[in-house]
Order: sequence, then structure tokens, then C-alpha cells
Amino acid sequence: MPEPSASRAALPALIAGLAAIYLIWGSTYLAIRYAVETLPPFLMAGARFILAGLFLYALRRLQKVPAPTLPQWRSAAVVSVFLLVGGNGLVTWGQQFVPTGSAALLIATTPVWMALLGWLFYGATRPGLRLVGGMALGFVGAALLIKPAQSGHATLWGMLAILAAPVMWCLGSLEVRRTSEGRDPLLTCGMQMLAGGLLMLLLGALLGEGPLLANRPISTRSMWAFVYLTVLGSLIAFTTYNWLIRVASPTAVATYAYVNPLVAVLLGWLFLEETIGLDVVLAASLILGAVVLITLPRSAPRDRAVPEPPLPRPCRPKRTALHGAQPSACALQPRGTEP
Repeated sequence: MPEPSASRAALPALIAGLAAIYLIWGSTYLAIRYAVETLPPFLMAGARFILAGLFLYALRRLQKVPAPTLPQWRSAAVVSVFLLVGGNGLVTWGQQFVPTGSAALLIATTPVWMALLGWLFYGATRPGLRLVGGMALGFVGAALLIKPAQSGHATLWGMLAILAAPVMWCLGSLEVRRTSEGRDPLLTCGMQMLAGGLLMLLLGALLGEGPLLANRPISTRSMWAFVYLTVLGSLIAFTTYNWLIRVASPTAVATYAYVNPLVAVLLGWLFLEETIGLDVVLAASLILGAVVLITLPRSAPRDRAVPEPPLPRPCRPKRTALHGAQPSACALQPRGTEP
């Protein structure tokens, strides 16, 4: 639900925004898996964000939005390291080795990290018993997914990279909430994508992805997946998320962690024939249970009954022989306060 500052007129837009990140981000795991079949992960991710970032930046500058200052570029670059290079780049790299459903379930630990990191570094409320229980469930579920991967080093490193991605994503999201006040959201998104895309291109070059791109034939499916990720995953879903974390409550935005894994597991089963074993079902139950515990709003404390003001205590007037009826002093004495 939106925060009190969000008007009722914006409710349809909030619902549409949540639906977009539910469905689009849930399907991006499948698209990333298709893209990295023949495209190097960091070069692919960097290119998609640079294209989307150029479009958003040019659009807002043409609409006469003032040019960003150097400190604003610096802030966008810092956020992009966490949100894009860490949050998205690690997922993209890890999905070369990890099934889409398992990757999405590991990312579903995002609310666990949001609660923990918000408390440790951003002054959020100290976690109570329910939040601590949710964190414990989430970590146990993630451990169940990682344990079977120990037979293959590549898969294990892929899962560890994907597990680190929500940590980076949460740090970036918390930083956005702290520093984004008063800034144009679309221009800021474009700046973050440009900075993050350039950093990922540099990282891909350092990891030797250039020769892979030059010597490997690119499949049609990978190219269509790249287009999908650029247009829907970056331009629409990422900008929508950036808008939502400004205008909606964190609890409402965090609900995407319920839906994304379910969409990803279903699509992986339908299109990639990924098996859904007992370990995946148990891990999904634990992680989604953790998300429920952490994202459910706290019950509002019951208002204490405010006692009504005491009523004057009626009493009979005193009569004197000289002055007749006189009001007694007890008429001014409230009930229950008699001496």
C-alpha cells in the first residue's frame, strides 16, 4: 500500500507498477539464461544498461531537465555499483551455471538482507523476534539450495555470486532512498544505468570477455533475450522499481520477492525443463515463509482508552439562616478527587 503521502489518484499507477516488477522481473531470469548462452555476461549486461540509460538521459535532457552536477554523477555511480554491477551483474554471471528457479529463490532472500542491513547501517528499527525468525528461515532455505551445488565448483561459485547479489541490491536500494529526495527519478535512473553499464563493460573487458564475444557466434534467441532485457527489464521494470521505492512503502515494494521466484520457477520448468525437486520445494517454502514474516506489517498497538474528564459531583446547596441557599464547595470538586 502506498504511504500516506501517495494520493488515492495514484493507486492504479502503483498497482500497475507492482504488476510490472512482479511479471517482468520474474521472467528476466529466463531471459538472462537465454542471453548468456552465447553472450558474455558482463558485456551483455553493460550494453543493455548503457542503451537504456542513454535513452532515459537524452529524453529528460530534451525535456529541459537541468543537467546533473558532478556530486550527483558521483552519487549515481556509487548507487550503480551496488544496484547494477553487484545486484544485476552477479546474477547475470551466476546464471551461466545455476538453474533459473534456484537463482530466483536465492534472490528472494532480498527482504532478509533489507531488514538486516537497514538496521545495521541505515537506522531502521532493531529486528524483533519475528524478523529474527524470518532471517533464520531465509538463511536456512538459501543453505538448502547451495548445499547440492558443492559437487560442482562452477555451480557453487555461481550460487554464491547470486546469493551476494541481493546484499548489493539492498545496499543500493537503501542508498537510493537516502539520497534521491528532490531529484528527477528518470534522469537519475539514466545516470545510474550509464555509470553501471560502463563499469560492467570495464569489468567484462578485464575478465577477458572481449575475445569470447568476437569468436563466439551469437544465437537469435540470445539476441531477442538481450532486446527483452534492455527494453522491458531495464527501461520499464528498473525505472518502475526506482519510482516505487520513492512513492510506495517498503513493505509493498518488497512483495515482489513473493512473486518473482514463483514466476521464474514456472518458466524454468516450462521452457528449460528444469526439475523441481524436494530440496527446491523445501527451500522455496522456507524462503517465502521468511519473506512473509519480514514483510508483513506490524500490528498497530492498541490505543489506550483515554479516560473522560471527571464530571462535577452534584451536591445539595447549604442553607444558612442569613443568606439562604449557597452553593457548596463540593459542587466544584470533580468526582473521584474528593479529599
